[in-house]
Amino acid sequence: MLRSFLIGLAAGQRGITPLAAIALATYRGEIRPSLPFQSLFRNPLVTAGATAFAAAEMAGDKMKSAPDRIVPIGLAVRSVTAAYAGAALAPKGQRQLGAVIAVGTALASSYIGWRLRCAAMERYGQTSTGLVEDAIVMSGALAVATPQLMGTTALLEPPRH
Repeated sequence: MLRSFLIGLAAGQRGITPLAAIALATYRGEIRPSLPFQSLFRNPLVTAGATAFAAAEMAGDKMKSAPDRIVPIGLAVRSVTAAYAGAALAPKGQRQLGAVIAVGTALASSYIGWRLRCAAMERYGQTSTGLVEDAIVMSGALAVATPQLMGTTALLEPPRH
């Protein structure tokens, strides 16, 4: 359940990044498509679309007009993507619990991350703090979604013959 918790941390900071991480890991065959619609991520266009949405969210975060991550729609998006990613990374039979853990973590970390980012922005500005946050969140989400980096191979796709 550690992976569900960690992907929830990423979702709390960037709502679409966990979905992009799951898409990339599924496309590369690093995790099995076990959830509804997850097999769509085997299509390179669908995976590219999820990744593009994550990149667009990151770019939008640097705009002065960007809403805070704690607005209701932002929390709703984070909840949905955290639930999906948390379930995808949970062991079979524990997917509902993985989703719940990821959502709870995402909601709590949204507020914590928002407060930390506000404090950092006072000193370093919106763009530079956002770029640092993007790098941490994206690299962390990709690492969490990659079983070999997390010391597990349970979710690896079986070899294709």
